[in-house]
Amino acid sequence: MLLIALAIYFFVDAIIARVRVLNVSMVPTLQEREILFVNKLAYKFSPIKRGDILTFHYPLNPKLDYIKRAIGLPGDVVELKGDQVWVNGILLNEPYLVVKPEYEENRWEVPQDAIFVMGDNRIDSVDSRAWGFVPLKDVIGKALAVYWPVTRFRILTHPDILGPQ
Repeated sequence: MLLIALAIYFFVDAIIARVRVLNVSMVPTLQEREILFVNKLAYKFSPIKRGDILTFHYPLNPKLDYIKRAIGLPGDVVELKGDQVWVNGILLNEPYLVVKPEYEENRWEVPQDAIFVMGDNRIDSVDSRAWGFVPLKDVIGKALAVYWPVTRFRILTHPDILGPQ
């Protein structure tokens, strides 16, 4: 029986990661100290989509794992103008933002082997705007649900941010 329990544990562990939110960069979507389920196989079978909340190894220190939202995909052009984010000339629909910051105007071309990520709390998020792109090889998986604390259990949504405004 113990062997079966261990086998199930390791099987689930190979597919689902448990991640603790350690900062406020994803507020209001994620709160500090919440714990999430992350699907480690999600991007083995389907591509990353703009708007996905994902975890990855921090490019400047791969021992650290971060969680942010995918904004630009390989080959995209991401532009910041005023309080708006544009991708490939299309204004993003970002319903998860509570405060729209005034951005310093900038433009990035996302390399073919990377993505551009931003936190939902743009005022307190250090993200691709500061340290650049996330290599695709460093993506861990797609955030699925908050499971702790139990009183805040919820399935996470991944809106189509290039969809209808």
